[in-house]
Amino acid sequence: PLVFLFMRRCRTGTGNGLPLCVGGFRVVFHSVAMRVSVETVSYVVLCLAEDGKGVLVNHIGSRFACFACGVVINSFAIALITKGDMGTSQISSVPYVLSLRFPLSFGMMTFIMNMVFIALQVVLLRRGFHPVQLLQILVNVLFSAMIDVGMSLLSLLTPTTLWQRLLCVAAGCCIMGFGIVIEVSPNVLMVPGEGIVRALSIVAHAKYGTTKIVFDITLIAIAVVLSFAFFGTLRGVGLGTVISALCVGSVINGINRVFAFPERIRSLALVTDRNR
Repeated sequence: PLVFLFMRRCRTGTGNGLPLCVGGFRVVFHSVAMRVSVETVSYVVLCLAEDGKGVLVNHIGSRFACFACGVVINSFAIALITKGDMGTSQISSVPYVLSLRFPLSFGMMTFIMNMVFIALQVVLLRRGFHPVQLLQILVNVLFSAMIDVGMSLLSLLTPTTLWQRLLCVAAGCCIMGFGIVIEVSPNVLMVPGEGIVRALSIVAHAKYGTTKIVFDITLIAIAVVLSFAFFGTLRGVGLGTVISALCVGSVINGINRVFAFPERIRSLALVTDRNR
């Protein structure tokens, strides 16, 4: 509902405070809308065919709702970490630096980069790319739009002292860990950042964890190079980037260990879906 309300506001020309509403963005969305709708129906049909054999059909709506909720929470967490002015998360470092240089919002730059990630998945996996993963495009719409919404909501937040900035980063990392748990537990889709890492690990015949580390380091290195090229100094990457890279995983492990809700969400899916 959030996605379609957002697109309706784009079509009607309202909601001018959302910089993600641009003509090119609408063209991209509408060009894939029909195909994504067909793939969604195909996915539901598959679920019906597998009733009792790996997919709990009655809970598919709840699982997608949990996934979307996790995506929204993560986007807000990224905005909060960024407002700490100590660098942003590693996955968002490149689009954030680009948004500081060019007249496009943080969310719009994130959308463009994620579309590149989705296209690379198709190129790398070819026939191994499951069509249902085209729904990553809608995930990208929601995630990118909510980053801009989060930045707007936090526009009055201007931490100045070191402890205030560290508090923003720490709070953002905790919220991000919470969001990732809710996003991953339903086991329905991958966000583009996860999808490209998975595709690279398959093509390179490497472990997912190792590929993820190399991928994150590469993104940070690119952001650092772009920062010095554009501004002659380091912007968009900093202590906050390091803290988020080191701490979010521990937060996720702690939430899974202490709280029962992740297991309840995971129980909605009996086994891993074959179309993931």
